[in-house]
Amino acid sequence: MNTFINKIFNCTNDATFEKLALEIFDFQMENNLTYAAYAALILRGKHPENINEIPFLPVEFFKTEQIICQGQAIEEIFLSSGSTGEQSQHLVSNIELYKSSYQKAFQLFYGDITDYCILALLPSYKEREDSSLIYMVDDLIKKSKHPQSNYYLNNYEELATTLKELESKKQKTILFGVTYALLDLAEVFPLKLEHIIIMETGGMKGQRKELLKEEIHSILKHSFAAENIHSEYGMTELLSQGYSKGNNIFKTPPWMKILTRDINDPLSIISNKTGGINVIDLANIYSCPFIATQDLGRTFDDGSFSVLGRFNNADVRGCNLLVQ
Repeated sequence: MNTFINKIFNCTNDATFEKLALEIFDFQMENNLTYAAYAALILRGKHPENINEIPFLPVEFFKTEQIICQGQAIEEIFLSSGSTGEQSQHLVSNIELYKSSYQKAFQLFYGDITDYCILALLPSYKEREDSSLIYMVDDLIKKSKHPQSNYYLNNYEELATTLKELESKKQKTILFGVTYALLDLAEVFPLKLEHIIIMETGGMKGQRKELLKEEIHSILKHSFAAENIHSEYGMTELLSQGYSKGNNIFKTPPWMKILTRDINDPLSIISNKTGGINVIDLANIYSCPFIATQDLGRTFDDGSFSVLGRFNNADVRGCNLLVQ
């Protein structure tokens, strides 16, 4: 398995990614009973020749089934925060694999974590230790080793003071926050933040009126004099995430790829028009690397993508409801 893991984080181009994805598909068919049963129904004896032909497991299966390969111990269980129905659960058999994934992705997109102060408008780890997002942010806070890296949820005044101080020092800083809390902060403490990255992680249900992403980012940019608002795209069921540095254009690390499926034909892959988002997350090898989400998006020829919304009646869940 170490050979697989080494290959996952050494994908260098589309050809190596596709070759490894097909190898991991075979591994899944041999070791993941739930995925194998679902994929067999789709494939009917055929074998995918490329990633577009790989079946994607509907994310809803994580609510009703234990999605994990045979013989794997469970080291961590991450839960989604759903407003209706059962929570999704992600059975993680190798927590070091998750750490490697988000640490390498952070390095790829933002550089050395020790250059940053990490602030969180999120619940603390003690409040939500079953959240994959909080697990990641908590580790980034520790790895930054900055004395002011911390959680500031419901403590806007102290956060505003900290932001002013960090800004005056031109200290590279990332503020991770749920949408409604960032909007609250922007309303009460508008600040000029030229050296601080605002990282929106989504979520307003039950707290504020729903707004389009463009409206949210426009408000935040105006209140914080920020050129761009960054975003993170991840979910409970994955071990990797993509990042947007502005304008709702996301990119993924080399071991993760986004495809879009036709809304009316879920087995048909499309590009450059709106469809359901399918995720290939090779780091999720022991759970399921091939997931059909309930998100709507659009992929582009350079491998980037935009997130445009969710399917009607899709469950409201994930990091956007962490604080409820």
